[in-house]
Amino acid sequence: MGLNDNRPSFFGRLQEGLAKTKKGMIGRIGDALTATEVDETMLNELEEALIVSDIGLDTAEKIIVALRADIRSMGIKEPSIIRIQIKHIMSKIIDKGEAHKLSKESPLIILMIGVNGAGKTTSIAKIANRCQKEGKKVLLVAADTFRAAAIEQLEVWGSRLGIGVIKHKEGSDPSAVIYDAIQAAKARKTDVLIVDTAGRLQNKKNLMAELEKMYKVIEREFSEAHKETLLVIDAGTGKNAISQAKEFGEITDVTGIVLTKLDGTAKGGIVMTISDEFAMPVKFIGVGEGLDDLQEFDPKTFIEALFSE
Repeated sequence: MGLNDNRPSFFGRLQEGLAKTKKGMIGRIGDALTATEVDETMLNELEEALIVSDIGLDTAEKIIVALRADIRSMGIKEPSIIRIQIKHIMSKIIDKGEAHKLSKESPLIILMIGVNGAGKTTSIAKIANRCQKEGKKVLLVAADTFRAAAIEQLEVWGSRLGIGVIKHKEGSDPSAVIYDAIQAAKARKTDVLIVDTAGRLQNKKNLMAELEKMYKVIEREFSEAHKETLLVIDAGTGKNAISQAKEFGEITDVTGIVLTKLDGTAKGGIVMTISDEFAMPVKFIGVGEGLDDLQEFDPKTFIEALFSE
């Protein structure tokens, strides 16, 4: 019997991870659907339930507008059918097709961005672990040179996973670290290069200049590599997570979101708002602390787990 044989299935772990969001959001939706008929009062209560569940005002309104259209076109009269339609509407809002998948191309360079404390370094380790299990050679890059702790934390993960870490001393130029990492990646025939970057959003101008410099080095030295820029957001920060997505989106082209700590919050409704308001697809969601608890985001599975009994 293997070490993980007693662990819940992929779907079961997702259900467990979304337990707090389910209790909050789906509980409130269920309360609104206890009405005996489909009318304006029920729809208003439903919209309020969505807003309270950290689904933004505009997104909640969009869901209700689509629901009203379905009620008219399908002649829905039973509140029990509304639940099915809400699932369908939510799935359409968060589904961005193939964009949810991390590039499988090689070589691949992934820049991880996000504010300090969002779970960036841990997410790097989890993505590295996933890539390793797919048989890929991985290299980590400690380009957050402003914090010695960030370099040390990445080294610890590298040691645990048996993955090399390219680093310079604290205070070094991050682009110089990336330059050395690219040369190492080419020499070692690395498939995936994952770069930790500084999360100093309070000084956007400096951060933008820093990222631009990194991109220039990557383009000059590693133009053949496929590129991903993943924004790591702590789901527990709720509406603040939305403002982070907006601000980082203004600084750089984000190819995907890593939404961490979903298991510790009832604010999973922000998945809806992020998907609706931004072009950035959610690529990974964190539903636990284990290395395997960063799951690829699948819109249909997410909604099914959220609404499951």
